[in-house]
Amino acid sequence: MASSADAAPHWSGHRERLRAKLLKRGAGALDDYEILEVLLMAFIPRRDVKPIAKALEKQFGGLSAILAAPAVDLVKVPGVGETVAAYLKAIAELNSRAAREEIKAREVISSWSALIEYVRREIQHEAREQFRVIFLDRKNQLIADEIMGHGTVDHAPVYPREIARRALEVQCSSLILVHNHPSGDPKPSRADIDITREIIDVLQPFDISVHDHLIVGRAGVVSFRSSGLI
Repeated sequence: MASSADAAPHWSGHRERLRAKLLKRGAGALDDYEILEVLLMAFIPRRDVKPIAKALEKQFGGLSAILAAPAVDLVKVPGVGETVAAYLKAIAELNSRAAREEIKAREVISSWSALIEYVRREIQHEAREQFRVIFLDRKNQLIADEIMGHGTVDHAPVYPREIARRALEVQCSSLILVHNHPSGDPKPSRADIDITREIIDVLQPFDISVHDHLIVGRAGVVSFRSSGLI
């Protein structure tokens, strides 16, 4: 007869039930922390991972914030070592690449919802302001998405002539400007409006248009074009 020391730990049955729930009912039937549990189960084989999943959720506030968190912050959560942090960052990169493939496969302008989701995933949780440029060809398909400025919590240096130089290098026909507001409020500032106008003016002699300027915050995404600012 098996002794109590040989008995399976309480969480082993939970793992099987969670796997069965996912396979029978689909991933949509799982709560956010349960999705995290399934991932953690693969990396942490001999431990109850539910408390770790709950701790990650509590620390960062949600799945998108967990995946966006730097590895150095992830490992501060009890139970999360470098291996788990590395796998979470790999999953985040897979998500980004999958989203980039989706907007590459079609005209960016015709897949606007996919573009909005992509830029939100990329920078809404950035702690510092980041300025990116999405370069498009004549068919409005993606050529490149590049970071053109990194800054502080409320400012990223942007150089219109550098953007023009890069636009000519990649031979784009148009572009979309994107930057984040780490404060969470995506409302355009006077400086945002002014730099957009400067970039438009610098690109005009080269017949390169600015389709839009998107400001990303945790509260949402603001489009200059939809707001009548372009």
